[in-house]
Amino acid sequence: MRFIRPVWLTHKGEKKDFEIYSCHVSPDGTRLATAAGDGHVRVWSTDAIYNAADSTYSKPKQLASMSYHTGTIHTVRFSPNGRYLASGADDKIVCVYKLDSNPPSHASTFGTDEPPPVENWRIFRRLIGHDNDVQDLGWSYDTSILVSVGLDSKIVVWSAYTFEKLKTLSNHQSHVKGLTFDPANKYFATASDDRTVKIFRFTPPGPNSSAHDQMNNFTLEKTINAPFAASPLTTYFRRCSWSPDGSHIAAANAVNGPVSSVAIINRGTWDGDIHLIGHEGPVEVCAFSPRLFSKQAPSKATQDGKGQGGQHFVTVIACAGQDKALSVWITSNPRPLVITQDLAVKSISDLAWSPDGKNLFATSLDGTIIAVIFEDEELGYGVSLEENEKSLAKFGANRRGAGILEGTSGLLLEERSKEGELRGVEGRMGALMGDATAKAGIAVNGTGTVAPLNGVLANGVGSAEKGDSIPVGDGDTPSTKPPAQEDPNAAKLERLKQRVTITKDGKKRIAPLLVSSAGGESSLPRSQLIATASSAQGVKSDTPQSILDLSKPFDGLPKGGLAALLLGNKRKFAAIEGDEDGHIEKEVASASRHGAVPLLSSNVNGLLHAQTSAPITGQQPTPEFIRPAVTNPSLSVSQVRLAVPKLRAQITRNFSGMSGDAVAGSSSNDAIPTSADIVLEARNPTGLPVTGRQQDREPSRVTVTRKGQPAWQDFLPKSVLLVTGNRDIWAVACEDGSIYAWTPAGRRLINALILESQPVILECRGWWLMCITAVGMCYVWDMKSLSSPHPPVSLAPVLDIAVHSLQSHPTQAPAITSARLNSEGRIVVSLSNGDGYAYSPVMYVWQRLSEAWWAVGSQYWNTTDASVGDLQSTSTQTDGPSSTPNVSAGIIPYLERNTTNETLVRGKAYFLQRLIKQLLSREGFEGFESGVSIAHLENRLAAAMMLGAKEEFRVYLYMYAKRLGAEGLKLKVEELLRGLLGGVYEFGGDTEPRGQKSSADRSWENGGDVLCGWPRRELLRGVVLILGKHRDLQRITVPYANVLEIVNGADGGDAMVS
Repeated sequence: MRFIRPVWLTHKGEKKDFEIYSCHVSPDGTRLATAAGDGHVRVWSTDAIYNAADSTYSKPKQLASMSYHTGTIHTVRFSPNGRYLASGADDKIVCVYKLDSNPPSHASTFGTDEPPPVENWRIFRRLIGHDNDVQDLGWSYDTSILVSVGLDSKIVVWSAYTFEKLKTLSNHQSHVKGLTFDPANKYFATASDDRTVKIFRFTPPGPNSSAHDQMNNFTLEKTINAPFAASPLTTYFRRCSWSPDGSHIAAANAVNGPVSSVAIINRGTWDGDIHLIGHEGPVEVCAFSPRLFSKQAPSKATQDGKGQGGQHFVTVIACAGQDKALSVWITSNPRPLVITQDLAVKSISDLAWSPDGKNLFATSLDGTIIAVIFEDEELGYGVSLEENEKSLAKFGANRRGAGILEGTSGLLLEERSKEGELRGVEGRMGALMGDATAKAGIAVNGTGTVAPLNGVLANGVGSAEKGDSIPVGDGDTPSTKPPAQEDPNAAKLERLKQRVTITKDGKKRIAPLLVSSAGGESSLPRSQLIATASSAQGVKSDTPQSILDLSKPFDGLPKGGLAALLLGNKRKFAAIEGDEDGHIEKEVASASRHGAVPLLSSNVNGLLHAQTSAPITGQQPTPEFIRPAVTNPSLSVSQVRLAVPKLRAQITRNFSGMSGDAVAGSSSNDAIPTSADIVLEARNPTGLPVTGRQQDREPSRVTVTRKGQPAWQDFLPKSVLLVTGNRDIWAVACEDGSIYAWTPAGRRLINALILESQPVILECRGWWLMCITAVGMCYVWDMKSLSSPHPPVSLAPVLDIAVHSLQSHPTQAPAITSARLNSEGRIVVSLSNGDGYAYSPVMYVWQRLSEAWWAVGSQYWNTTDASVGDLQSTSTQTDGPSSTPNVSAGIIPYLERNTTNETLVRGKAYFLQRLIKQLLSREGFEGFESGVSIAHLENRLAAAMMLGAKEEFRVYLYMYAKRLGAEGLKLKVEELLRGLLGGVYEFGGDTEPRGQKSSADRSWENGGDVLCGWPRRELLRGVVLILGKHRDLQRITVPYANVLEIVNGADGGDAMVS
């Protein structure tokens, strides 16, 4: 080990050298950046430092000097990808520099002895977000975010793509003086004078993520305060460090009793009983070497590239602080490897390792910069970076290398993949900066785009017709521009400009005009502005359509949903007073042996002998409802009981001025004319029986009136429970389980449909009619063809009957919060436990589309990530299969919103959230969050395909492809591309036609050219363009790009905007 302290390696002043507060080595190890009290950031050549003793060395020593701060600079850090250099100072500003490939345009500054710059480092961004000094900076290991901390107690997170402020965290109660990032890219830790170290969990944001997208990101995971309870507040920094294997954090300025120490915190449990003791004063900075070391020499297998076998690796850490001493520790020894006393005259402020882990740089407040050079094998035997990757893999890290290009096709595909992504970033940034020249669409190679504009009403129903669009073109392509509309605020603005007011002393004054109130758009980065700019550019959110393809019920279900009860099939006899010996049970068993069938009634307490009771006679008071509906005998044998609606004297529905969707769930082209005021009324008898017998009551009257004039009237022998209707059919359900249907003119459409029990829910959409009975049976009929798409299906499976069927007592089941129909006659049900279901008439089974598990464990729950949601093709299909109606639009987001409202908002998922949080920090569950997120996307894909929701399917497919590319899951990527390609990869021995195996185009293996309403070629092209930028996947994606002619430009007019 040797020390190098060049005389020229300092920030010189007129009388003395300036204090140096920070240093950092570039990722390639060729540059050392330093920051000092003179307001300069200087970049030095590390090669010149290593050769300081060589008098013949003639290469430049100082490469650049930047002075864009107005005060003392406290921190300087290179980005891991080497593109940027960031610095923070006491002028409250963070400066980001970028190396320009052009040579510097100026020589040395006149009047100074500064050497001429060798490299052209230019100011790239000035980030304003702190209210006090910036003390430390840090880049995430994937260079997705930049985090700054300061004396204002704030932690500010910046996007490393756009350098937009994503979030400000105010969790600390005092100055924040240290920051370190997890090499596995899952956490970052901050140290503060409030005597705590806080761990924050984050998910790397996308290239064009906004602050609105990251509202639920960067969450506090743990607050650690035990080792710092009595730590002194006199230190200038609390610079902590994360070990290269991701297992430990070294926290400076800790105490162990009365002794200053460095606390070693274990990952996951966030505790630790290891302290590095030896410094006489508080430790201000810790720095782990970026490499792992081995105590044994590399074996032959290692030299052959076969790994390190079962060797144990160690880490090296350097510590320094106010005692002016430097200590170097190695994890295999309980004592420090080296201690250097009085290395500097004043406190040591920062430490920085070279990327190879063999050289250490230290800066001091006395203005010195010292290089410590370790000889080979002095710290151990360095291992390859692959071992770092293997150590981080157990924590779910995904730090894959950049990959090696294997041909020009891969490079061209990568460029094609990135150009749309960068265009999306530039367009969004232009909107944020108030760029008035932004077009409504993006033209590629002279091709105009068609941007759909979906109007949104307050109730979430789209107000724009599906065919409405605005053609956009450029100079080469003629386009029809809409007439310019006059600004409604223009006249008001003109009046306000010269508004004269008279003051108290009689003088005339022109009132000042607040420009932002004049109707103009502000250029500040607001979420509303982002949404406005996005809609103006035809950008779609993660919910592709605001139109909800579901019927809107007439009768709202009771608060909390329709109650349900499950009865186990192991029913016992009810306990009867005086029958302790079980005589009744013995009598029933004896009668059953002789072939008799005993009549028993099943109630809440158990089985009882059926008893007859005399009918109630005489006049009874009439409440708001007439009486409960007649109890059907089928309820006594069913294991599912749903609450039956009470019988009302009058049921009135007014359809005036509503569209078909709002009235009865029909599509917009089925809307009832708004000029007709239509009223459906059902009146049930309330008086005494006509003949004296209870059954001889007046008939119920069903009346439809238009504009106050009776259109038609009909009479029914039984009382009406529920009504529904639209422009195609009218229907009512009676208390005896019968369903009646009429045409719009009042002609009976079919004979009365007789069900086994009372109807509790009656819905219609178009020609489809659905009824759910009190025993949980769901019926769906096509009243146009007088047929049913499937046999009656029971709600018992979705009510968890499989869990409670073997119990001997009744169990309260989840309540039904909604049961609705879509335009294809699919039943969609949501429950009070947050689950959402849809019935598949092809597979004859219920499918769960949404549940609380995804809400708690998935990173894509309630996403508004613009980088994913804005994916769209610049060539809009105007004919062919993609012009089909948007079936099942919005059903999946609707069910997921219901899950959020029922579980997260109401706190029902509290214990599930606690379970997930515990799992995330346990060993063996490092990939849990990633696995659940991918599974959630796969669940969305399957649901969209089953429902035929084409818009959702494409958006979820692109989200899925983007995540697979980020995770590098080659097997799933290859399987996805093969599935999208269709019949090319058909396996032999399959003699049955594909068309008989799946329903239309809603199967990956349907063998056709269309998948869920989209041409397979278009979907495949979009996925390949998304995956094209990942070099480690190009062996898989390049052949598909060649097949689609993306690389050679034949199909170059289509690019994905991401």
